[in-house]
Amino acid sequence: MRRWQAVAGVGMLWLAGAAAAQVPYVAIEQRVDPQALAQVGLTPAQLQALNRLLREADARTPAPPVAAAPVAAPGAPTPAPMFPGLDDGPIKARVTGQVDGWAPGTVFTLDNGQQWQVLKGEMTLKASRSNPEIVVVPGIAGRWFLQVDEDLPKARVFRIR
Repeated sequence: MRRWQAVAGVGMLWLAGAAAAQVPYVAIEQRVDPQALAQVGLTPAQLQALNRLLREADARTPAPPVAAAPVAAPGAPTPAPMFPGLDDGPIKARVTGQVDGWAPGTVFTLDNGQQWQVLKGEMTLKASRSNPEIVVVPGIAGRWFLQVDEDLPKARVFRIR
């Protein structure tokens, strides 16, 4: 049973090597742990024959085609991003009014007209700040985080206007 497992492992290594870009053949002795190879129990002649067969098979296997990046036709809609939000850049603005802290439900109105409501996170500032500069940073999956100071925790927010 162990011989078949080891032979299957060697076969999987061969398949992985064939799937990769055309790379010079590497002998099994260099790919497999010597202890695992010893468990198979191949004689030196059998090992040499197996290496020869795999080398020849690699030479016959064509290189996998390299897919070209799709080109969008002019005027065609752009596909949705893989990770919504990460393609967006941070928003730098000033909060209008005083900021003492935040908790879920707190609404921040920015000088650019946007309004962001806190969804998660709670913080009480040591000192109240008047019209502070903030950065709203995109996260993964459309999440946004409001940062009053880079040394303070961010509040998870969503845009309401």
